[in-house]
Amino acid sequence: MATFDYPIGQVLLGNRDDVVQAHERFHAQAIDETKLCEGAAGFSARRTGLAREMSVVGPGTFYGKAQRTITFAPSREAGWWIERADLREQLGTLVSVRNVWTSARNIVLRSGNPHNYLRMVEHIVALRLGMGIDDLTIRVDSGDPPLFDRSSMDLVEAIDKAHVIERDAPATFVAVKEPVTFGGGRGDFLTFLPPEDGEKKLRIDCAIDFASVIGQQRIVFDVTPETFRYGAFARTNATHRQMLLAKTVGIIFADMRNLGYTKENILIHGRNKFYNAPRFVQETGGKALEPVWHRATLDLLAALALIDKGRLVGRVVSYRAGHTLDVRAVTQLYLHDLLEKV
Repeated sequence: MATFDYPIGQVLLGNRDDVVQAHERFHAQAIDETKLCEGAAGFSARRTGLAREMSVVGPGTFYGKAQRTITFAPSREAGWWIERADLREQLGTLVSVRNVWTSARNIVLRSGNPHNYLRMVEHIVALRLGMGIDDLTIRVDSGDPPLFDRSSMDLVEAIDKAHVIERDAPATFVAVKEPVTFGGGRGDFLTFLPPEDGEKKLRIDCAIDFASVIGQQRIVFDVTPETFRYGAFARTNATHRQMLLAKTVGIIFADMRNLGYTKENILIHGRNKFYNAPRFVQETGGKALEPVWHRATLDLLAALALIDKGRLVGRVVSYRAGHTLDVRAVTQLYLHDLLEKV
């Protein structure tokens, strides 16, 4: 029988007293939705890649009017690699926590030349764990990825058309050696726990708490192809003020130049209302769980996909965390040599 009461692991970031208080608030928060599976998670036990190339085109996230192309292709090397088609003399960038340039507003990966980067990679690389793909090349024509009205579903469908194939090698699974917890500076934390009974499955318990109409939301799910496809439809969210800034002074400042944001591809929220129709609205109570599903499947899973040693299994508990704590936590797993093969 599933239990949702977790221990605090060894605290490697933050103040333990603050973590204990946040832990209590987390456990006091009701679970809004669960999607658990019996037995295996449904991914191949073999190492996987793609059979063919497949491209998808959409408006740029940061420049809006420009059309951007992203191509998923078979990889010549193990792992996920980003290739800038417009920078012919640059080597590919391995999708790894080792190559994170910044995670202040979104995750940016970079290697080599300072221009050899890709911004807001989270909505792309989350597919690595969400769809169980080990080896793949992401080919882009700029550092500005496309943004879609259906969030990451266009990317999921492109992978389907490229066809996931098994390779002649077993998949590699990794887990933390012991329970560990990472506290942030705003009552947030992440806890990583080893798998129960050696299961090669990843379970996420994710809670958010916004001082807006979003409010408190919490979901528990096993990462499977079905749950990922479900969550991949959830858009990122922005406040009404952030939308206004993006369309005005955002033109001047690169870190807020999200000119591709529209009422179709972003969930816009204020203190007391949504400014467009939310998705994932519960039949009972009417709570819109789109923000927490996006946070769990397209933000948190993306950070966990930066673990380049193998597919992470076990349990991950996230409370009020964001990109920065996600990346710091994964980095700490490496610095403290806390990952081992299952």
